[in-house]
Amino acid sequence: MQLTLEFGGGLELLCDSVKMHNVNVDLENGLEQLTMKDLLAWARTNLIKERPEMFMKGDTVRPGVLVLVNDCDWELSGQLDTTLQEKDVVVFISTLHGG
Repeated sequence: MQLTLEFGGGLELLCDSVKMHNVNVDLENGLEQLTMKDLLAWARTNLIKERPEMFMKGDTVRPGVLVLVNDCDWELSGQLDTTLQEKDVVVFISTLHGG
């Protein structure tokens, strides 16, 4: 499944400073749909190059990371259970900044 993943607010630093990633995520054995939970596990393994604990806590994103799926807050679409479709755009933005 082809998706576009964008990282901002400093999260791009965990991905070799690359903000936008056009990725192809293969569905696991027998799965018919890709959920955000599946995508986060895939991103941790395949995109996050350093300090994954700054992006994820357990099987979800850390508090302070805004997640948008096609410009819609994932809290409105089911968070980890959100089902992704071909060519969806998923944006991760850290809202935590030093000061």
